[in-house]
Amino acid sequence: MKIITVIGSGLIGRSWAMVFASGGYTVKLYDNQAGQAANAMTEMKKQMMELQEVGMLRGQLSAMQQLALLSSHEDLQQALQGAFFVQECVFENLEVKQNLFRDMERLVGEDVILSSSTSCLVPSAVFLSVQNRSRCLVSHPVNPPYYVKLVELVPHPETAVAIMENTYALMTEVGQVPVRLKKEIDGFTLNRVQAAIIAECWRLVQDGVISVQDIDLVMSEGLGMRYAFIGPMETMHLNAPEGLGDYLKRYGEGIRRVLRSFGPVPDFFAEDAKSVISEMCELVPNNERHLSARRERRDQLLMGLAHLKKDH
Repeated sequence: MKIITVIGSGLIGRSWAMVFASGGYTVKLYDNQAGQAANAMTEMKKQMMELQEVGMLRGQLSAMQQLALLSSHEDLQQALQGAFFVQECVFENLEVKQNLFRDMERLVGEDVILSSSTSCLVPSAVFLSVQNRSRCLVSHPVNPPYYVKLVELVPHPETAVAIMENTYALMTEVGQVPVRLKKEIDGFTLNRVQAAIIAECWRLVQDGVISVQDIDLVMSEGLGMRYAFIGPMETMHLNAPEGLGDYLKRYGEGIRRVLRSFGPVPDFFAEDAKSVISEMCELVPNNERHLSARRERRDQLLMGLAHLKKDH
């Protein structure tokens, strides 16, 4: 029996627990808030039964077989007992994460891998209070990881190569798509690319070039269509008769010219930012009913896309 412990039973924690259970692993879900992990179990059962009904349940086991692999815990020591891999998913607070990993290190053996789901805190900060940092790394998922399979594996400067390789193998085995960063960097890679896109989209709206609705269409009906299956490097490679070198000869100077025209980093808290927020809220009102409906629609679309990608 191979045990994985998931720390934190929020959206990311629940999704990780479902991913690992789909791979046939015994999963202990821990939360220090009374009743939270048990509530998460109820929610996961509902989700997994619905996924099975529409043919989108991951793995070879039935929903009930996967649910039998899951258990909820409120005692940290009990939750960690027997685990070979720990995936932390608590909220994005550096001090909380540091203290949690310090406490966990005292309760697990030397060979247990300690992994964080942090989306923007670098490993050297997250694992500052850990004595043996060679078995620590960040495994940053994309929300929701059950449908969007990318995982960024980010090493601490002291992370052992074997730990990166073993985590890569585990993530691949459970159906995720891991990528290995060679060193830590603020924002990792996905968030850095995302930040560049956000900044230019924001500038284009704020400068009166395009509306919020239409810039989103530029991505969803344009670039996003390409990037759902191939990335920007291969896109360039395929968009010129003789590949990437030919593409850069044809378009490289134009790209450099456009890049030099980019404005400064937007101030998302300035007074004129309110107009962009207002425009977005006209399209999708920022109340629970509308936002929940759009999130549900997003997840349904991602489920459909994941199904399409699986068959290709």
